[in-house]
Amino acid sequence: MFRRLFDAPYLLLTLVSLFWAGNIVMGRHVAGHVPPASLGWMRWALAVLILLPFAWRDMRADWPLMRRHWKLVGLLSLAGITVFNTMQYHALEFTPALNALLIQSTGPLLIAFWSLILNGERLSIGQACGIGLSLLGVLTIICRGDPAVLVNIEFNEGDLWLIAAMIVYGAYSSLLARRPAFSQLGFLGFLLTVGVVLLTPLFVAERLVSPPLVFDAKALTAIVYVALFPSVLAYLFFNRGIQLVGPNRAAPFFHLMPVFGSALAIVFLGERPHLYHAAGYALVLAGVVIATLWAPKTGRPRAGSASAELEAGDAEERLQRRRAE
Repeated sequence: MFRRLFDAPYLLLTLVSLFWAGNIVMGRHVAGHVPPASLGWMRWALAVLILLPFAWRDMRADWPLMRRHWKLVGLLSLAGITVFNTMQYHALEFTPALNALLIQSTGPLLIAFWSLILNGERLSIGQACGIGLSLLGVLTIICRGDPAVLVNIEFNEGDLWLIAAMIVYGAYSSLLARRPAFSQLGFLGFLLTVGVVLLTPLFVAERLVSPPLVFDAKALTAIVYVALFPSVLAYLFFNRGIQLVGPNRAAPFFHLMPVFGSALAIVFLGERPHLYHAAGYALVLAGVVIATLWAPKTGRPRAGSASAELEAGDAEERLQRRRAE
């Protein structure tokens, strides 16, 4: 069953959006209760402890690849684990959920920008139309069907931090297309472990100047949730989705986060559903379907390209090592 799930990229990316929507809700819920660097470090440290028993064997097998590509893995860890999440949690201390959902909707556009700059990948007309349509659906949900809400939104310091965080994550998502032929668990194990190491100095510095942490039910629930679902599972699923369909084809699924975010608010926060929810959901889903159907068939490197040759060499090396074991 798990193998079939891993070969279903659109289901994986949909689950990623659900888990990350929950991360925004939870991060906002504990804002001011657990400092951002502390929440980030405990999130990833616990995620590493959860993952290591399953990933250790693959990490050992992939160690030669890690030594060869340590710069790329380090850059991905710095961008996607250390910097992005710390900035996001810091932003959620100032940013209302409405603003956060709006800014998160820039994800597909930023991924398209970085994919063009870093990988030379251009959006197809269908992808651009699909992203635009799903963005319209996001705005419909956020403004509750009233465009005047967007005009009256006030941006603050947290919004700027979140915009910067999304720029970083757009670069991370695009760089994933250059990922060498690591195993799924081995790559995620290295990614999270290096991210925790890079985040440790900031965590220590924050602990030296912040009040002692209170591990009450609110804090523990948040830490366990963000470690398991938005971290281990979401990053495993997201990395696999990028591997299967490429960053531009995966990008429109970012627009599902406001859909899930509003749905979570209805279920857990007692907000009432309205007609604009249904209209927004329909536009988002239509945009995702259009962008998916009109996208290139695969996100894998083109045959004959340098990245394809590198990946083929890495895959052959891994195969030979496994045969030797």
